[in-house]
Amino acid sequence: MQKFYLTPEGKAELEKKLEYYKNVKRKEASEHIKEARGYGDLSENAEYDAAKEEQALIEQEIVLMQWQLENAELIETDAASDQVVVGATVRFYDCDMKEEDTVTIVGQAEASISAGRISNESPLARALLGAKVGDKRTVEMPDDTYDIEVLEITVG
Repeated sequence: MQKFYLTPEGKAELEKKLEYYKNVKRKEASEHIKEARGYGDLSENAEYDAAKEEQALIEQEIVLMQWQLENAELIETDAASDQVVVGATVRFYDCDMKEEDTVTIVGQAEASISAGRISNESPLARALLGAKVGDKRTVEMPDDTYDIEVLEITVG
């Protein structure tokens, strides 16, 4: 099984979201079911079916979040490293596009391209992991490749 990573901040956010789902979303779904029951015959009640589906999705999310919290490996963002590890922020040069970029490698649950956080499972992260400053790597995409050079690594 592949490792599932979370930063300490990501873990705290996930715990907060889990509590919200358990204490708020669950109750809302229950209220929607109660309200939909009042519309009559359950066999032809689209509102009831939708409310039951909503409840199932909420329960599925709760189970997923609990699994993530139980199985996550915390990223130690204060550990010094001279190579790229999960949790590192990496400044690199894209040799093909002739431009610099910076990304932070995080677990899948915390990845956000717009925030500059990429999943450790992404092609770019896989190419960067284990690299040192000055290393050149090839990023292998499903239908293309491109070369990068590691310029700076910040951990912590």
